[in-house]
Amino acid sequence: MKAWRRPPLEAEQEAVWDQVPEEYAAEEEAVGEQAGWVTVSPGALANMSAVLRWGLWLLLLAGPLLGLAAFLRPAPAGGVVASASKTSSVVVRDTAGPAGFAQLYVAAYVEAGKGSEASLAPYYPLMRDISLEAKAGAQHADRLAAVRVRQVASGYWSVTVAARVTSTGKSSAGSATPAQELGQDEASGVPVLRYFQVPVETAGGGGYVAAALPAEVAAPDTSGKDPQLDYDTPVPADMHDAAVAAVGEFLSAYLTGGGELDRYLSPGTDLTAVSPAPYTKVTLTQLAEKGGDFTANAPAAEGARRDLLVDVAVTGADGQVRPLSYSLALKARAGRWEIAALNAAPSLNTTSKETTQ
Repeated sequence: MKAWRRPPLEAEQEAVWDQVPEEYAAEEEAVGEQAGWVTVSPGALANMSAVLRWGLWLLLLAGPLLGLAAFLRPAPAGGVVASASKTSSVVVRDTAGPAGFAQLYVAAYVEAGKGSEASLAPYYPLMRDISLEAKAGAQHADRLAAVRVRQVASGYWSVTVAARVTSTGKSSAGSATPAQELGQDEASGVPVLRYFQVPVETAGGGGYVAAALPAEVAAPDTSGKDPQLDYDTPVPADMHDAAVAAVGEFLSAYLTGGGELDRYLSPGTDLTAVSPAPYTKVTLTQLAEKGGDFTANAPAAEGARRDLLVDVAVTGADGQVRPLSYSLALKARAGRWEIAALNAAPSLNTTSKETTQ
């Protein structure tokens, strides 16, 4: 009678299958060495697959983290990058903003009065706590201009505004304004040039606000400031002079549109006639030469230059005659005088100013 034996467990069966006879193992090892490759067991292959799989997952997770770390890393101090970012954050302001704001503020202030205080609130926020006694609309301001802009501090300016103020002679209710409440000129309806000083500061969003009500001030002092030009005594225009004739013909073509302009210009000089032509006639009245007396009938030696200050009388389409002045540079070429430049301004005599000081 055979004794009963317990069937082998699954693990034991796997162990049995894993057992390889020694002779077969020796043969496989010998064949592998002869073929030049090494055999790997199934367990080792499973371990290698697991390692590769976890390595790929780590790379996938580490990529975004490394990119985020590089993005959040602060820029190095100093260097070109730091200086460039510092420069780009600087906001440069000119005086056009506060000057324009002050002009609008003064115009509204002159016309404001009792019952219209709210019209000044957009310029001066504290105006909501102030009551005006003057009659609204009793005065009107036009031709306003900022004549002086002085920066008091960063984002803070003092702007002086000139305005022609005219009395309307009427109150907001339509009754006449008593003359004693106005100046003599204003009472007669004649515009009076007045000056107002306005404190302007920057506000949020790039705008401006007034720090206080306008202050009326005296006109800027211009005494002793007569301009000293660097030209000698002017002489009457003689159209028989070649240089004078060239100037007259050029200005006539320039202002009346009569004739081709290029024929009077030196090579390289680029000027365009005024269009539409504002005048119908141009008459030279007098000329002055820079650096000495005007030389009549001066020879047009090749390359010679002259600077002239020319006064003309121009006639408009309405028949009205008005005076104008031009600073011109002339250059001789091929025995005749040509216009080399229409100067931006006459030359000042700086030597005389230094001597008087």
